[in-house]
Amino acid sequence: MQLLNTLYITTPETYLRLDNETLRVEVERETRLRVPLHHLTAVVCFGHIGLSSPLMHRLARDGIALVLLDDNGRFQARLEGAVSGNVLLRQAQFQRADHSVFTLDMARTFVAGKIKNTRQVLQRGAREAKTEDEAKMLTRLADDLAASLRALPDAASLDIVRGVEGEAARQYFSGLTLLVRPDLRETFRMDGRSRRPPRDCFNAMLSFLYAMWMNDCRSALESAGLDPQVGFLHALRPGRAALALDLMEEFRPWADRLALTLINRGQLGAKDFAVREGGGVSLSPDARKAVVVAYQERKRDEITHPLLAQSVPLGLVPLVQARLLARALRDDAAPYVPFVVR
Repeated sequence: MQLLNTLYITTPETYLRLDNETLRVEVERETRLRVPLHHLTAVVCFGHIGLSSPLMHRLARDGIALVLLDDNGRFQARLEGAVSGNVLLRQAQFQRADHSVFTLDMARTFVAGKIKNTRQVLQRGAREAKTEDEAKMLTRLADDLAASLRALPDAASLDIVRGVEGEAARQYFSGLTLLVRPDLRETFRMDGRSRRPPRDCFNAMLSFLYAMWMNDCRSALESAGLDPQVGFLHALRPGRAALALDLMEEFRPWADRLALTLINRGQLGAKDFAVREGGGVSLSPDARKAVVVAYQERKRDEITHPLLAQSVPLGLVPLVQARLLARALRDDAAPYVPFVVR
């Protein structure tokens, strides 16, 4: 299945090389793994990973994406072969991106999907809260997000839409620590979202998970024939995958849920994080492995897609959404519907 054919390399100083029709993984010159190339659609490397030139050429030739991320999961580079996307679809995408009314409507849609999903995270936390005060606080924050949703249709510019999204995110993250087990809150306390670098353990985990979702969303868009650089909500900048960032918005709460699960089950603790010079926090190599494994397992979960009304593995949902987005770009009668599960 497509959610199982991405190879994640997290061990520092690993070396990857081509071995006939397989990719060979070496650590300290010892072979740790061989993977047939025909089983792969992407290889994602975290931190300092070495690769042979013959392997890089073969990956490009076979259409297997090579993604390089830093230790925190921040995107560094992506190597791909020739683009084979639908030129007429991309032409429609570029034309839509120049249409201010369509762009504004799409931006509202992406933000609405994100806010609906984050609101459900808070509502679920309120139902499971151990104290009445915390339940009331989480309910109040969920109500604030509902107000943000009501404000979206009247947002008359991209700047206003982004402002609504930013305020909703601020409210959401202010309550996220309340979803952490009380005895673990000191370790995983967060004072809002921080990145580049993350300033606490919770943010370090979120940045790492967001980076993996980002890669999956970008790959999904490319598989649908879309240009991940040309988006609607996020401003266009050289080297920025704006459309992938747009699509990822509705999936960020799924990363948040997984982070909370790993914390509350005690699968990650203070020992799994390191504070770097300058105050940035990162996951240890073993912690990165644990998060990758949990992420891959979560992608196997069966989710009922609200639009398709059928069960779909979570890992395939970005592919479904990318195709729905492609349809919306071609057909005015088929507006894009974000992925929201109740």
